[in-house]
Amino acid sequence: MDKVVGQKSAYAYLYPPIDPFDRQMLDVGDGHQIYVEQCGNPNGIPVVVLHGGPGGGCSPAMRRYFDPEIYRIVLFDQRGCGRSRPHASVIANTTWHLVADIEQIRNVLEIESWVVFGGSWGATLSLIYSQAHPDHVLGLALRGVFLMTQPELEWFYGGGAGKFWPDLWDRFTSLIPDDEHDDLIAAYHRRLFGGDRSEEVKHARAWAAWENALAAIDSDGATGEAPAEYARAFARLENHYFVNGGFLAENQQILHPDQMAKIAHIPGVIVQGRYDMICPPTSAHKLSKLWQNSRLTMVGRAGHALSEPGISAELVRSMDVFSTQRDFLGL
Repeated sequence: MDKVVGQKSAYAYLYPPIDPFDRQMLDVGDGHQIYVEQCGNPNGIPVVVLHGGPGGGCSPAMRRYFDPEIYRIVLFDQRGCGRSRPHASVIANTTWHLVADIEQIRNVLEIESWVVFGGSWGATLSLIYSQAHPDHVLGLALRGVFLMTQPELEWFYGGGAGKFWPDLWDRFTSLIPDDEHDDLIAAYHRRLFGGDRSEEVKHARAWAAWENALAAIDSDGATGEAPAEYARAFARLENHYFVNGGFLAENQQILHPDQMAKIAHIPGVIVQGRYDMICPPTSAHKLSKLWQNSRLTMVGRAGHALSEPGISAELVRSMDVFSTQRDFLGL
């Protein structure tokens, strides 16, 4: 059902700010160390938060979607971004490395099973992790579904979204010669990994600006200039994953019948902005039709951003409902 929320700030729907009770840098091998933190109730229902991007990193606001008296909240910065090191590195950085990292975190923290919460690329990774390790997933909470398919990439980087934002599309494509416009992901890849730091930052900021400008329904396209190091990590990692198709073989595609069968028993909620320009609602709709144990909520006045009021309100409500349904979660 559609749910329209007024202009109330997203922060009004969240739980109060909290600080972690545990922070650590976890050595996951391959030269990578990832930042991990825990908040809330150490004895509560475990929930792991998977941020977007790839390359977006976690923020303190992500701690606030869960009742801290009920949930044991685990957040981490994925390889190459946020507080994880080495920064902006794509070496030994694939979907399957991240899936292994999530399992290592779970084992180190001695958690048997947890709820998996993720949006955008975080929803992609949540689904792939759950399909790889269904016995350790209590439930799924997804937002702004992205399935890492070629049609989705073509929509956002092939001109589909640009038809709604032609001025911003012109700005995004203007850095690339016309004869390379047939594959903008590849064209940006050459410049994001060209070895000239200033050129990498210039193109990284353009890459990030195109996405950020379309994230919220009320956006006027004015996002400001992202900090150089953040933009470089975000753009390089995202582009690296897109060039490689998410490192998914044909039989590893999320909607493949064999993969969907693995999570058929897992309960899930899907929260999707009706006017999501980055990840159009068709992906969430397809997923919900193939996943009978899920519930899809289309938020009527919302785009893609986690911070939009309607999205935040529905996610907090969903996690509150989850926490009261311990039998539903198998607890």
